[in-house]
Amino acid sequence: MLNGLWLGFFVVAMVSALAQWLVGGNAGIFAAMVESIFAMAKLSVEVMVLLFGTLTLWLGFLRIAEKAGIVEWLAKALGPLFLRLMPEVPAGHPAIGLITLNFAANGLGLDNAATPIGLKAMKALQELNPIPNTATNAQILFLVLNASSLTLLPVTIFMYRAQQGAPDPTLVFLPILLATSASTLVGLLSVALMQRLRLWDPVVLAYLIPGALVLGGFMALLATLSATALAGLSSILGNLTLFGLIMLFLLIGALRKVKVYEAFVEGAKEGFDVAKNLLPYLVAMLCAVGVLRASGALEFGLEGIRHLVAWTGMDTRFVDALPTAMVKPFSGSAARAMLIETMQTQGVDSFAALVAATIQGSTETTFYVLAVYFGSVGIQRARHAVGCALLAEFAGVVAAIAVCYWFFG
Repeated sequence: MLNGLWLGFFVVAMVSALAQWLVGGNAGIFAAMVESIFAMAKLSVEVMVLLFGTLTLWLGFLRIAEKAGIVEWLAKALGPLFLRLMPEVPAGHPAIGLITLNFAANGLGLDNAATPIGLKAMKALQELNPIPNTATNAQILFLVLNASSLTLLPVTIFMYRAQQGAPDPTLVFLPILLATSASTLVGLLSVALMQRLRLWDPVVLAYLIPGALVLGGFMALLATLSATALAGLSSILGNLTLFGLIMLFLLIGALRKVKVYEAFVEGAKEGFDVAKNLLPYLVAMLCAVGVLRASGALEFGLEGIRHLVAWTGMDTRFVDALPTAMVKPFSGSAARAMLIETMQTQGVDSFAALVAATIQGSTETTFYVLAVYFGSVGIQRARHAVGCALLAEFAGVVAAIAVCYWFFG
């Protein structure tokens, strides 16, 4: 699947470039594409430099958590649920605790913490994989839920809006929460359908229903807060949780007689091995995306959507936000650039900018997650992971547009 997808990026880019040259007379398009290849190769290394320190840091703290028994405790607590959602993972397996930590970090918008934990979880799941180059059902479910990225506190989106001068950076908080909930739900349901998981199982419902009630109550509570209080809560809660997690690992480790410094260094060494394995996959995917963007294929698709929407008589304001949606599956940095560009050109509180911000916070970067998570363990055959992840991302985009018309239309 990934082989065909990667090749398809280059083929589509070539067709678009030939059309611009032969029909539009743009002979410089090929130079732009070649330049983009080298630029993306350079970007891949820059991304790896940033990930290198993060991986080293968090894998060090994670080793402390493992030796302190925290991961094992989480695995036992959530064992009954994951025995049904991931029946091939044995009860009490360390992967379950790691998956739980990853989801918690994603939910709080702590991307730097979520990625290394997620890579560790994928490696643990790979130990159970009978066919090393093919994704298992458990790995697919984990990846799709990561790609849908349920985010309860989208702190980074607030930061982008504040940087662009938004008087109320948290204005999109509830729209993002609703949109990301929709993407996660669709991701879970699509994987459950493909893998024939029984979501109506009493044990599954015993976990999911209270979770939904807690989320609903949290949303109701946040809706009563002022914008200032909400912004303050988002910042304090995110940073407090991040540092509190570190202190929890250290204190429990110390209480259980773990040599925390030695354990940290031992875990941090794994960051070098993980980072070394990631670079080829990042170069391959980012270069393909760069060529696709430089060829004008994405811009051409956007203009076609605008004409189609106008032809149906629907409002076209949301189309100006679609560049973020169109590049988000491929490149998180490109999506951030598109979001900032929309804020600058349309206005930070324009309808298009609000939709773009909600889209940015509603899902993850599907193909980046696919390349990093599967690439870290050498998986080449993704099976239904791509389709389910893209369906979840599409649901998040549609929900973001619909919710923004509800809130701001």
